[in-house]
Amino acid sequence: MHDTDHSTGTIDRTEADLQGATARTAGPDAGSGSGSGSGRTGSSAASAAGTAAITSDAGRAAVPTVDEVAAAAAASSSELASTAPWTRAAWLEAAADALDARVDELVALADEESHLGTARLTGEVARTTGQLRLFAAVLRDGAFLEVVIDHADASATPPKPELRRMLRPTGPVAVFSASNFPFAFSVAGGDTASALAAGCPVIVKAHSGHPRLSRLTAAIVTEALRSAGAPDGTFALVEGREQGTALVQHPAITAVGFTGSLAGGRALFDLASQRPAPIPFYGELGSTNPVVITEAALQGEAAGDLARGLAASFTLGVGQFCTNPGLVLVPSGSGFAELVAQAAADTVAGRMLTPGIAQAYAAGTARAAGHPGVRTLLGGETAAADSGVPTVLATTAATVLDAPEVLLEEIFGPATLVIEVADDAELLAVLAEVGGALTATVHAAPGEDIAGLVSRLEPIAGRVLFGGWPTGVAVGWAQHHGGPWPATTSLHTSVGASAVRRFQRPIVYQDAPERALPEALHEANPLRLPRRVDGVLELPA
Repeated sequence: MHDTDHSTGTIDRTEADLQGATARTAGPDAGSGSGSGSGRTGSSAASAAGTAAITSDAGRAAVPTVDEVAAAAAASSSELASTAPWTRAAWLEAAADALDARVDELVALADEESHLGTARLTGEVARTTGQLRLFAAVLRDGAFLEVVIDHADASATPPKPELRRMLRPTGPVAVFSASNFPFAFSVAGGDTASALAAGCPVIVKAHSGHPRLSRLTAAIVTEALRSAGAPDGTFALVEGREQGTALVQHPAITAVGFTGSLAGGRALFDLASQRPAPIPFYGELGSTNPVVITEAALQGEAAGDLARGLAASFTLGVGQFCTNPGLVLVPSGSGFAELVAQAAADTVAGRMLTPGIAQAYAAGTARAAGHPGVRTLLGGETAAADSGVPTVLATTAATVLDAPEVLLEEIFGPATLVIEVADDAELLAVLAEVGGALTATVHAAPGEDIAGLVSRLEPIAGRVLFGGWPTGVAVGWAQHHGGPWPATTSLHTSVGASAVRRFQRPIVYQDAPERALPEALHEANPLRLPRRVDGVLELPA
């Protein structure tokens, strides 16, 4: 699924690694340009609801500055906040239709810049436009506003005032694109879709790994929004490291959505926190996605099936998924690591998103493989500079517990570490050292009691899987894509209907005359919204 790029090396995923911390490298570069990007770190920006034209090739007309697009976003903020939900739904659907209409052109350009393959990229466009349409459905449903009304009660002790509460858009949002999902987590991806759904203007920081695709996507979205009636300042694109950092620090920006490296994300998180008025930073940064396989689950042919499933999962897309199963805990003596190595042996090295990501992957695997007590069962050979060699490493729980800072670090790419545990005590000890993760997976035999294990996984993961593999995140109403630090920086999801909640804030109106209230809070419910009135849920007929 989505999964954005994370890695352990240089910066490329986040040019905002602000001049170059080592990072997991792949994602929403705040502008690093160490990958296959344009290399520009200058002041290019382009507004999308009609402020500036963007061309799909390298040559571009003069474009506005960050200050100018931020000012345009701020100027449009009040108008966007006052639009009816179904009006914004029509905008999102217009953008989805426009992207679908040019899918062949978009996919060809994306493949040229990302090397992800036309089949994968075509599917990703469908995911992206489906995501836009999901948020259109969220808007038409209306529950996202969380309307609650408590009528006044003069007979109460003490007397209760009338309270009317709803969620309102925060204001202009900065979005940082990821490298490994050039559509679904990029210019028109989930952060953009959910922020626009909330009623917030969006300024996207393009990823240097796919600059021409970013410009073309922005041009398509720009024209679609303009044609659908969105005001100027609704959407804009900027490029370059300096522009990314300036965006986070700009006083008009009220929140940031980010998918990328731990180092780059932390640098931007700190900038957002150090502003005179700090703002929320919704970052997805890194995850090892532990998998626990019980002894009972490895009996008979099931062991081979699980090995093949794991091999397919951790090598999918050259391992460039943030939900990649990087840690696998199995009983000692099971021989499972050898089965995984056999299953992945025929998988060839693949070209990674950028040379910087490939370099970070090579460094990360070498660091783990070189640690005493770690066996390399697959990989270790030298590949082309921009390729990722499938790697299976194996070790014991005791070795991991001696050096968790080395062996429990995410490696962004086609690698997995199989950890053999002698008993439940070792299993729980390793899990206690695992940082926050996007996912945790359990493979157990039918009827096996796993309640205790699940209770240990719930605190460290945002999504717990029972069977299957974590690569693949369905976009829907119930999805949650997040987890404790360092998986994400907040408790909110970046995928699914609830992602809109990041860009809303609650406001209560006390004893307000109806003329001063947003239409969503009017007594007659003219927008026909689901709401809770005096504690009772009311659904429109």
